[in-house]
Amino acid sequence: MADHLEASLTLPSDPASVSTARAFVLTTLGGWGLPAEAETADTVRLIVSELATNAVQHTFGQSPTFRVDLRLDRDELLRIGVTDSHPRFPRRLPAAVQQDNGRGLVIIRWLTAECGGRLRVRPTREGGKTICVDLPWTVPVEPVATAGQQEP
Repeated sequence: MADHLEASLTLPSDPASVSTARAFVLTTLGGWGLPAEAETADTVRLIVSELATNAVQHTFGQSPTFRVDLRLDRDELLRIGVTDSHPRFPRRLPAAVQQDNGRGLVIIRWLTAECGGRLRVRPTREGGKTICVDLPWTVPVEPVATAGQQEP
């Protein structure tokens, strides 16, 4: 495989774009060798869902679009980035806050840590932000049949 692979998609900040972002990521990663039924695919699906939902819900109409970026480095590291143009960075809510939403970043941090990855928030030159999740690339290796042998 190449030194790195990249893919990107810009979407309108609309609730319908969340499922489009998920489909884009899963299709791209499938093309890079990650089976849709792999546990990693489920984790990535949830992370992308939460990041895209945050980009739509928490920008208060100040970010008309958001971008999803994927980068796979040397079959070792998968970087997922979601960028919007809203200047406010995400804030942690106090544990005592009783509300139905606002826990997406907590979920993302937990999933990322569970996979041995890391989460970062970076400002963009344009005044927005990118939330990056770096995950170890763990694609199941399928056994290769040698000449004259059949797979079981």
